[in-house]
Amino acid sequence: MIIELDIRSDYLNHQSIESIYFGGGTPSVIESQYIKRLIAKIKSTYNVLTNAEITMEFNPDDLSDKKIYELKKLGVNRLSIGIQSFNDKDLIFMNRSHNSKEAISAVNIAKENGINNITVDLIYGLPNQTNKMWEENLNILFDLDINHFSAYALTVEPKTQLHHLIKKNKIEPLEDTVIEEQFRILQNKSEEMGYMQYEISNFCREEMLSQHNSSYWKNKWYLGIGPSAHSYNGISRQWNIASNSKYIDNIKDKEKVFEIEILSQEQMYNEYMLTSLRTSWGISIDYLSKNFNININKYFKNSCQKWIENKKIILDNNSYRLTKEGMLFADAISSDLFMI
Repeated sequence: MIIELDIRSDYLNHQSIESIYFGGGTPSVIESQYIKRLIAKIKSTYNVLTNAEITMEFNPDDLSDKKIYELKKLGVNRLSIGIQSFNDKDLIFMNRSHNSKEAISAVNIAKENGINNITVDLIYGLPNQTNKMWEENLNILFDLDINHFSAYALTVEPKTQLHHLIKKNKIEPLEDTVIEEQFRILQNKSEEMGYMQYEISNFCREEMLSQHNSSYWKNKWYLGIGPSAHSYNGISRQWNIASNSKYIDNIKDKEKVFEIEILSQEQMYNEYMLTSLRTSWGISIDYLSKNFNININKYFKNSCQKWIENKKIILDNNSYRLTKEGMLFADAISSDLFMI
């Protein structure tokens, strides 16, 4: 990875680095000495802002006073804790290695060691999860008094164990109507507790947006290092080899470790629809007119009209945004706005 950082030193065209994110697996099991080497290399190779957000993903059972002490010394100032649920039955179902007590303890350990920029992940829409269970999850979260969290509806991916069990009728998925109810509970309770829903699945208190996540939704450039990592520089997307061994061999042999796709105007437009529509700031009329031709702008306005008429999208302050009701249909709306 250090070699790859050298190879791709010009990828971001000398733009300043606002965030560094260690994720996409279980980076919390890595010894701190390796994190130290990576951060030092990033800072010596790129223009990293002094107040850059540096996030480390953690499993709750990996979090300790010693680990946080070491990482804080290296400049890590934000933790993303993969809790998923504060309910032990949910955690057993998801085959998580921690329990609810460890999840709560992990957040408290981080706070006691001076990390106040914490985010946690929760999942709703689990089989057998009642609305009451989901509300209890949220109540525990709010009692922990953290500034940011993400909440995702369960997605059943093909070829997974869960998909297999559902197909065999051994597990019954939650009804869509119940998942919708849980999403509304999420929206209403988070608003009551002073959280802003700045993206469909992301909630924060004022001024506590994730710099890293927001960069994706704001169409900023980013560089991903390591197996399976993705990168974007405004005109193309790149994705690295998934195989660890092949990635290492190619790096050593100075061979290419990524595939690349040059984006057409239509693809850039589609990606802007997909990302911006999910956010509280929405789709900017100014951005559309500056970055896309007249035909694409006309296509968008025509395609958008029916969603405005049925109150799923509103035009507000020179931007198109999803209404609360529209958020339930975000994927369908964005795909409808795509140019195929």
